[in-house]
Amino acid sequence: MKPNTALSHLDRAIGAWTVTGSHPYLPGRALPGRVTFERIEQGAFIRMHSKMDDLEFPEGVALFGTDGDDGTCTMLYFDERGVARRYDVVFHDDGFSWSRNAPKLAQTFRVTIAPDGRTMNGEGRMKKEGAEWEADLSLSYVRAT
Repeated sequence: MKPNTALSHLDRAIGAWTVTGSHPYLPGRALPGRVTFERIEQGAFIRMHSKMDDLEFPEGVALFGTDGDDGTCTMLYFDERGVARRYDVVFHDDGFSWSRNAPKLAQTFRVTIAPDGRTMNGEGRMKKEGAEWEADLSLSYVRAT
């Protein structure tokens, strides 16, 4: 099987990362953890696995894949709470983002990759039903391998 070249935009994220996060609902609390990005199924998909040390944040897995007909990328997310969501992915020159526009909970998360590829920063935003957009989880990534 040939690798999915449409996912090459994520190549700079491939590897293991040590992360430190923050969340506006938990002020002053550092949230350490790990995130890995890896090609699976001979490069057909990219798998992201996240595990925070804080038990209030669920372990999760996401799969990135593309539609060859229209070039779109989708991320399917699942975590240990049983939460399953689909996100639209957009590639940027300096990183990537994913978002969903569901009525009960809309979300967006933007990852910016440093030019040297050794760090990344992620900023999330959310919008609950009937409310305005607000800050969500933020992550600072440092390459572990």
